Amino acid sequence: MTIRASNYARAENELYQTEPWATEVLLRHFPVAGLLVWEPAAGNHLMADVLSAAGARVYTSDIATYDREHDVDFDFLNASNIWQYRCDAIITNPPYGKGNRDAVRFAELAIERCDGMVALLLTAKFDFGKTRRHLFQDNRRFMAKIALLNRISWAGNGETGTEDHAWYVWGPREYTHARMLWGDKQ
Repeated sequence: MTIRASNYARAENELYQTEPWATEVLLRHFPVAGLLVWEPAAGNHLMADVLSAAGARVYTSDIATYDREHDVDFDFLNASNIWQYRCDAIITNPPYGKGNRDAVRFAELAIERCDGMVALLLTAKFDFGKTRRHLFQDNRRFMAKIALLNRISWAGNGETGTEDHAWYVWGPREYTHARMLWGDKQ
């Protein structure tokens, strides 16, 4: 696969809806039945719907409201007060920001705010680079990367994006060896 730059001009708080199959890939490896899951970048709840259908109790929040109301409006990156919400897992497709800076901060805060599983859908090369070593190589909670073998259609029209993606998963305890996994549409 070739990665090419997109000519798409992004807008602030733009909605990027995660196709259900991408969340289903995560759940094949990490079931969520019975867990209380916080989806803090919920958008229109496509990911939350898949998590709920898999048996999770899902609490949604986001910085903006699109077509569906959230349990609470909450700016995960810029909250002036740390929202003390107890959950078993944080699972989301966070905003990436320029140079993935927002995604890095999102990962740091998610790991800090959740003692359980944290699963973030990010670009496939997100784990590259020495400035992210604290999230992966030096982070004993990092347990798995799940490479998506299909590209996601962010517009929901069947046209795939120009970038490869993967799930990055941190667990509730220390792991000695992270696993590399793969998943595709089924």
